[in-house]
Amino acid sequence: MRICALPPFELSAALDAGGGQHERDACWRAHDVVRLRRLTVLDGEPVWVRDAFLSAPFAVVRRAQAASGFVAVGMRGSNRAQRYGTWVEDAGIEFSVAPEALVAREPLPGREQLPVFAALAALRRASGCIAQFVWGPAGSVGFELATGTPTATGSSDLDLLIRTPDRLNHTAAARLLAELLAYAQRAGVRVDAQLETPAGGVALAELAAGKPHVMARADAGPSLVADPWAAANENTKGGAHSATARPDAAVAGAR
Repeated sequence: MRICALPPFELSAALDAGGGQHERDACWRAHDVVRLRRLTVLDGEPVWVRDAFLSAPFAVVRRAQAASGFVAVGMRGSNRAQRYGTWVEDAGIEFSVAPEALVAREPLPGREQLPVFAALAALRRASGCIAQFVWGPAGSVGFELATGTPTATGSSDLDLLIRTPDRLNHTAAARLLAELLAYAQRAGVRVDAQLETPAGGVALAELAAGKPHVMARADAGPSLVADPWAAANENTKGGAHSATARPDAAVAGAR
């Protein structure tokens, strides 16, 4: 069961801050794994959350509108049913690790034989389409590599985040998807790739399908868009922060 805490601020504060999107992008972005100094107990918190925090004080940045000084995060428990959306203060975050900073990180000893880690290792060596992008593992694989806490299983999907600040057309998306599926099939896993675009997260499979509109998941919520990169042009004209890929050293104060 996935539940979410009520925000510890008035929604109007988040709206007044423009959702906090551009300001937050400078520090942490969706799918970053963050190490927490503290986690405030909010009303309705499931009983497993405290144990999860004490065992591994990490969370994953999620997409949601937040007031200035707050970040929306998701907590992971010991099984897929234990997912909890909550909020932390900026000052409560010790450091963050972006998915692309995890590509070269080795799994725990003995875990490299899991299909998802075998697939990730093969993609790391790939010289095809994927090599042209800044990308990294998310989901259970990314969480395990960032925290050292075993979370992936033999049946886990390989979730990938691919930075695409520049337009990716249907043909290129289809080639990239075909490559990823081929690697996943050889490893015996499912792959779920999400493109990080100026409009938000877009499933690679949707773009590759050539649909006239795709679902873009942003802080303000999901929406159907015809061009996920149109927002980049608007931001450039308005002088706002545009979506760019962070360098590989996207770790602030990491161990």
